[in-house]
Amino acid sequence: MITIRDEAVADIPAREALLDRCLGERRSAKSSERLREGRLPAQGLALTAERDGAVVGTVRLWHVEAGGRPALLLGPLAVSPELQGEGLGRAMMREALWRAACRGHGAVILVGDAAYYERFGFSPELTRDLAMPGPVERARFLAIELRDGALSGANGVLVASGAPIPAALDLAEMAQAA
Repeated sequence: MITIRDEAVADIPAREALLDRCLGERRSAKSSERLREGRLPAQGLALTAERDGAVVGTVRLWHVEAGGRPALLLGPLAVSPELQGEGLGRAMMREALWRAACRGHGAVILVGDAAYYERFGFSPELTRDLAMPGPVERARFLAIELRDGALSGANGVLVASGAPIPAALDLAEMAQAA
């Protein structure tokens, strides 16, 4: 049985290993990473999928602004290779979007495979006046409005707006202690 739950600090080393396995070492070079560096994910929007005590999936959402309009940046979403194609990624996406909507967030932006994310309602039209803080393939730069008009008038380069990781908080050290 797989459970989707809030991410715990103790999940961080396993999450990082899963991301390395699924996305490779180049994941830290992506433009989306510039918006996540040194920031905490949005409250209640860092999810872990667990099976038999092992982390088998992860997704996080991050606060960003687009031309002064608040939004969330989704990513990365990763599922253990042995479970890919079984619907876990879809379940995690639906849970993340539902939780974001329940918390009153208006829009979610991501960079990813359009064919995969369009099934959830993501579209490149909503990002036509937006840019990432680095290179991005336009066809992979997508958004969904959870509330009509949430991205209306949004333009310019996305900027991180989430809470910074407190200097005293060493997540790796905390995870090892847990």
